[in-house]
Amino acid sequence: MAQFGLEEPLLLLHVGVFTITGLVCLVSLRGLARIEDADTRRGLGALLVLSCGWTFAHVAYLLAPTPTLQYIAFLGGLIIGIASVGPWLYFCSAYTGRTLHRMRTVRWAALATFLAVVLVKVTNPIHGQYFSAEVDTTPFRHLAIHHEPLHWIIMGLAYALASIGLFMLFELFTKVSYETTPLVVVVGLTGVPVVFDFLGNVTPYLLEVTYSPLGVAAFAVGILYVYVERFQTVQLTGESDNPVILLDQADCVHEWNHTAETLFPGLEHAEQEPVDAVDSALADALDGPDQIIPITQFNPTRYYRVTTNPFSADSTRIGRMITLTDVSEREQYRRKIERQNERLEQFASIVSHDLRNPLTVAKGGLELASETGELDHLAYVEEAHQRMEALIEDLLSLARSGIDIDETESVELGTVARESWEMVDSAEATLAVADSLTVQADRERLRQALENLYRNAIEHGGEDVTITIGTLSDDAGFFVEDDGVGIPSEHRDELFEPGFTTQQGGTGFGLAIVAEIVTAHQWEISVTESAAGGARFEIRGIESSSE
Repeated sequence: MAQFGLEEPLLLLHVGVFTITGLVCLVSLRGLARIEDADTRRGLGALLVLSCGWTFAHVAYLLAPTPTLQYIAFLGGLIIGIASVGPWLYFCSAYTGRTLHRMRTVRWAALATFLAVVLVKVTNPIHGQYFSAEVDTTPFRHLAIHHEPLHWIIMGLAYALASIGLFMLFELFTKVSYETTPLVVVVGLTGVPVVFDFLGNVTPYLLEVTYSPLGVAAFAVGILYVYVERFQTVQLTGESDNPVILLDQADCVHEWNHTAETLFPGLEHAEQEPVDAVDSALADALDGPDQIIPITQFNPTRYYRVTTNPFSADSTRIGRMITLTDVSEREQYRRKIERQNERLEQFASIVSHDLRNPLTVAKGGLELASETGELDHLAYVEEAHQRMEALIEDLLSLARSGIDIDETESVELGTVARESWEMVDSAEATLAVADSLTVQADRERLRQALENLYRNAIEHGGEDVTITIGTLSDDAGFFVEDDGVGIPSEHRDELFEPGFTTQQGGTGFGLAIVAEIVTAHQWEISVTESAAGGARFEIRGIESSSE
């Protein structure tokens, strides 16, 4: 009976490598608790168990005292090796968010394929088309294996199936907006043993066995102990392009994806900084469920729902994950409905209050004229009708000004400013266009807004007022200012409310119409004091290009 000793260094090297690989796979099972997803954990666990058994089958093949026992150990390794393809695909499917591993048809097909391959392998002593074996002394005394055609066919099938799993992983890595280079490298380690498989067929210093478990062991260490957080983050975010920010236990920024950085450029220098250093609105939203925050750097403003979920590893909470979902369309629609409801309430108030007064005056005038026969009382009726006509016209204008704008065009502000000036009874007032810019706007509504601002300046600043229009210093919009008496600070908060006026006989709709037009463009308007002490209206958030 031939004995296979351990005196040869290459034998010791083979045994040592496979033993260490098996132990690494075995120890790595402890790290599975770090994986939150049950299916991913289940698939990886089965892969590690089979890889461990595979390597120990190789060790048994090398150390068995007789050729027969070596033959049995090698055959056992072949069966375990082909079985490991199933858990690998199960793991890849689960990790990448697919459902292939749960489909009954796929499972039955996999089982049937596995049993067919096992049948081919265990009947090899009969047909001899899978491998042949003979005792060899190079590079050390062992049962040398020579692969036959069926081996290469089944090996090609196994590698093809394994490649499908690699494709799933690499496809995910290329779609997520995280830095996944370390994970690409770790997954790539699973393919490195193919080189040894090839060398085993061309050099006498490596045995003709499959070295795949070495790659599995390196992969397991990489994802379970080195890059576990990044590995889980990629799975949690999946193929979603949603912005994601990871916080540690102290709510300091730990990691983020590229999409989040486009919303919060400050993330670039915010690692290990409190989240409120990135954005105060985002920090405030963490304390409430489904908070919605505006991102004003975009035109129009975009809205995101903020959700948080605990982030853990090895059953220990290590922080939380912020996910932002774009709800701009729905939020804009909600705000549109709110504005419409507000306008309906305003209209109801105006109809019930502002129109009631002139109607009462008209009714009183008619009654006096009827009772006394003096037609002079009809002057009150005429005045009341004129008042009602002005209110109705302004009311209709207010309603039209708040309608959403669907189409805009490139408009030269200076040109529209002068056109609007020609439509105003300017008396001795003058218009100065300091500078101009091209804006994306509804030309007619922009003209209407400017006309109302001009009339407001003339009515409150005097017939000889000077009105200036120009661009803001940060190129974010334009201003319209005058050198009149200005607007008292106590009136500025209610200035744009429909019906508010300090002018005798005014309807109080002019600036409300301006505000509605600005809002319909998704701009913003504010009022302050001009350098000359008059009123200054600033309109910002404009999509423009300097000319």
